[in-house]
Amino acid sequence: MWYVYIVKCSDASLYTGITTDLERRVMEHNESSKGAKYTRARRPVHLVHHERFDNKSLASKREYEIKQLPRSAKLRLLLCD
Repeated sequence: MWYVYIVKCSDASLYTGITTDLERRVMEHNESSKGAKYTRARRPVHLVHHERFDNKSLASKREYEIKQLPRSAKLRLLLCD
């Protein structure tokens, strides 16, 4: 199982990624050097959205789609949760 996720950073920016383990990945963003360089400078982060996929390919395609959205569309996506 693969997940596409969005975290909200301490500066209110949004970061989108993929993982097989949401809890571990959010912890990495907050506490580890394994978190993305972008989020390491904007801790703490909070999980605000996730979607589940059967394989990495589908998750990667959805991640790309979300990353192409303007911020306003990403915020609307969060409101649907």
